[in-house]
Amino acid sequence: MKQFWDFGMEQAKSCIFPVVIFLSLAITKVIHLSLIARYDLILIICLVTQVLMVVTKRETWDEVKVICVFHLIGLALELYKTHMGSWAYPEEAWTKISGVPLYSGFMYASVASYMCQAWRRFDITLGNWPSTWVVCALSAGIYFNFYTDHFIYDFRWVLKVATLIIFHRTVVYFTVNDRTYKMPVALSFVLIGFFIWVAENIATFFSAWQYPNQEQGWHLVGIGKMSSWLLLVIVSFMIVATLKHVKGKMKQAPKLKTEKTSF
Repeated sequence: MKQFWDFGMEQAKSCIFPVVIFLSLAITKVIHLSLIARYDLILIICLVTQVLMVVTKRETWDEVKVICVFHLIGLALELYKTHMGSWAYPEEAWTKISGVPLYSGFMYASVASYMCQAWRRFDITLGNWPSTWVVCALSAGIYFNFYTDHFIYDFRWVLKVATLIIFHRTVVYFTVNDRTYKMPVALSFVLIGFFIWVAENIATFFSAWQYPNQEQGWHLVGIGKMSSWLLLVIVSFMIVATLKHVKGKMKQAPKLKTEKTSF
């Protein structure tokens, strides 16, 4: 139980940025300020949080670079999806581009922040990681399918099967209190995707964005949306892992101290 508690506490510390975003969504939903639009205020909160994360050394400059990459990737996807009518940001703001508030990029960046923090806190290493070119090709295929599925066949299930085949031998090793555990990387994708789906329901409840079926009132986001987040998590994880590999920070996978630590 102590191991589980410490694991949860480290996870919570890794979620500082997402928690700040959720709190800002909740507070600005209840408290309305006449001097500044809600989306603009959330953007300011996100920027201040990012600065504080660096100043307090909770994030390194290398991690900030990774987060910026996710911000741009996410913002590009938001611009496209809102243009295609997949969802909308109904409130007015000065910091909106083509109907997309700039704070939306931080929602994607917060996922990167969590992954970078968790990677460092749990001393994550990977076993049987595929070739870099295979990982990059799969990541590109998943990301661009979010764009092409409006015009051609949606390959998400093909991409999921490809992911299982490519990563069927890959495992994640993580350490809690000097004790090392392992988990199939595919399982970690599913778990993170599920919790992001839960977070999405919370975010839409506080009007972070709005799906077409939520115009007349909030409804639970369909469980099918979890598959989209699952694919996005895969892309996010592969980007972080590849950058860690390029930086030479991926160490040889450790041996477990006992078989009982395996999930």
